[in-house]
Amino acid sequence: MSNRVIVAGVGMTPFVKPGTEEPYIAMAAAATRQALQDAGVDYRQVQQAYVGYVYGDSTAGQAALYTVGMTGIPVINVNNNCSTGSTALYLARQAVETGAVECALALGFEQMARGAIDVVFTDRPAPLGRFLETLNTLQGHSDSPMAIRLFGAAGAEYQERYDTRDETFAMIAVKARRHAQHNERAIFRKPVTLEEVLASPRFVGPLTRLQCCPPTCGAAAAVVCSEAFARRHGLDARVAIVGQAMATDFPSTFESGSRMKLVGYDLTVAAAHQAYEQAGVGPEDVDVVELHDCFTTNELISYEALGLTPEGTAERFVWDGDNTYGGRVVVNPSGGLLAKGHPLGATGLAQCAELTWQLRGQAGPRQVEGARIALQHNIGLGGACVVTVYRREG
Repeated sequence: MSNRVIVAGVGMTPFVKPGTEEPYIAMAAAATRQALQDAGVDYRQVQQAYVGYVYGDSTAGQAALYTVGMTGIPVINVNNNCSTGSTALYLARQAVETGAVECALALGFEQMARGAIDVVFTDRPAPLGRFLETLNTLQGHSDSPMAIRLFGAAGAEYQERYDTRDETFAMIAVKARRHAQHNERAIFRKPVTLEEVLASPRFVGPLTRLQCCPPTCGAAAAVVCSEAFARRHGLDARVAIVGQAMATDFPSTFESGSRMKLVGYDLTVAAAHQAYEQAGVGPEDVDVVELHDCFTTNELISYEALGLTPEGTAERFVWDGDNTYGGRVVVNPSGGLLAKGHPLGATGLAQCAELTWQLRGQAGPRQVEGARIALQHNIGLGGACVVTVYRREG
C-alpha cells in the first residue's frame, strides 16, 4: 500500500429488531457523529463519504448525512448485498491510500423488515437467479427462503465431505451468544445451550432457527485518514488498515458443482490471500477475527477459506475451543451476525468498529488480550467478499 491508512474513529448504534428502530436517517446520523467524535474530526474536514445500504431509495446516503452537515462533498451510495458496509470502507480506504483525499467517511445502515431475506422484486431478473437455478440443479427445488436454502446447502455439503456432526454447527451459535452477553450493542445477549440450539425448529441441512442471523436494524461508521492527516491533527493513529482485498465470483461458483463455492468459498480464499500478502502476515499471525457468520454453516466453512485451520479440520477447531478465548484465535468477540445482528449495510462497518476497539484495548469484558493483528471477513451473495487486515501500531 502507498499512503498508510488509519482508522481514526468508529461509531455504532445498538442493533435492534425491526419495528423498534428509529428511522434510518436518525440511526445513520448517530453512528456518524459517534465516529467523528471518536476521531476528533469535524464533519467539515471529511472530503468524501461512501454510504452503504441494501434496502432503500437512491440518495438515501445524502438524506442521512445532510442531518450531520451539508458541505458539498461527494456522497457515493453503495449497494453490494451483505458486503455493502465493507465495500464502502474499501472505497474510502482506496480514496485515502491513493491520495485522492486525506480524510473520508464510510457509513452503513439498514432499516429492515421482519422475516427472512428473500427476493424483493419479482417483475424483473433477480440478481441471484443464477445462484438459485444452480442450487435447484444440485439439490432440487425448495420453498425455503433464499438465504437459508443456499447456506444450509453449503453446510450439508461440508457434512457430506467430512461427516461433520450437527452439534459442531450448533456449538458456533452457543459461542456467539456467550460472546454477545458482553456486548451492549448486540441484539441477542442471553446465552443459549447446545440442547436449545438443536431443539429449535429445523430448516435446511444442519441449520436450526438459532443458527440463523436475525433481521436487524442499525448503523455503523468509520473515519479513515492518511497518517500525515492524523499526525497533523493529533489524531489516534494506532489502528491501520494494512491489507484489504475484494473478490467477486469466479466460474467455479457455478461450474464446480459445489454448494460451498456457490456461497462464496472461492471468493473468500482469493480475497484472504491478497489481503494477507499485502499485510505481510499469515493466518497464524491473527489474534482476533470478525467473520461473516450469517449462518453457523458459513462460519464453519469460512474458518478453512480464511486459512485459520486446514481444510477438513474445522470440526476439531470448534471442539478444541480454538475459535474462542483461550484458543488459537478469538472469532467474533462481538457475538457476530448471529447474536449481534445483521443490518446488511451496517454489518461490515460494525465489524470494523469491533476490531478497532479490540486493537485499541477498548473492548471491555470481551477484550482479546494483547490483540495486535485483526482480520475482517464480509461477504455478500451475488457476489462480493471483502477481507481486511488491521494492525495495531505502537
